[in-house]
Amino acid sequence: MILEYKGSQIFFTDEGQGDAVVLLHGFLENSTMWQSLIPHLIPTHRIVSIDLLGHGQTGCIGYIHTMEDMAEAVKAVTDKLHLKNFMLIGHSMGGYVALAFAENYNVDLKGLCLMNSTALEDNDDRKVNRDRAIEAVKKNYKTFVNISITNLFAPDNRERFAKEIELVKQEALKTPVQGIIAALEGMKIRPNREFVLLHTPFKKLMILGRKDPVLEYNTLINQSYDTSVEIVVFPDGHMSHIENKTELAYKIKHFIE
Repeated sequence: MILEYKGSQIFFTDEGQGDAVVLLHGFLENSTMWQSLIPHLIPTHRIVSIDLLGHGQTGCIGYIHTMEDMAEAVKAVTDKLHLKNFMLIGHSMGGYVALAFAENYNVDLKGLCLMNSTALEDNDDRKVNRDRAIEAVKKNYKTFVNISITNLFAPDNRERFAKEIELVKQEALKTPVQGIIAALEGMKIRPNREFVLLHTPFKKLMILGRKDPVLEYNTLINQSYDTSVEIVVFPDGHMSHIENKTELAYKIKHFIE
């Protein structure tokens, strides 16, 4: 389905019936990343999956896509579908967008799952790395994408999931350069949103990878202290929907029920 939006378009899918769950993909991903999970959820729930700004079949609306911009685009879709009291599940960057949505539109939320994501802002080192990534994209975006995708998996999984990694790369290479850079710029300037974990009434789940090469495991654990957030730890990397596919489906089904 297509929604005309700010001179561009937003692509989304809408399947199943029941209480709604909205799925938000990560950086360099698109709504196809949920293909293996959705069949487990649609027997009991209405599942909406959205291509975020500059990703998949959704266009760009600027040269910086802040997490607030992306959350506003998500709100446009949920308003169009008249969704109320739904759950948000966000992978990596999708988690940052889900947190921005929760801050601005929490009356609509029944639950929030951060999957391989964090409520923390980028520290100074990560901001420098974002700038380096932007320069790398401008020089050779194909090389950037190939290296970036491989580095999302736990090192000892990269050979085992070689076929899956290649498929992820093929989807990632569909992301336009403007969309890649706009997302990097937006992630770099996102604020700390730990208060969303602390001071919101809906239920919350964090799914972590113990060998996540992108997000430091102990830092993720520390931000959940003194909160009502349920923590699930998988033994692998940043791509739980691939590296821990069966276990993830079980945990997500349990969370949304």
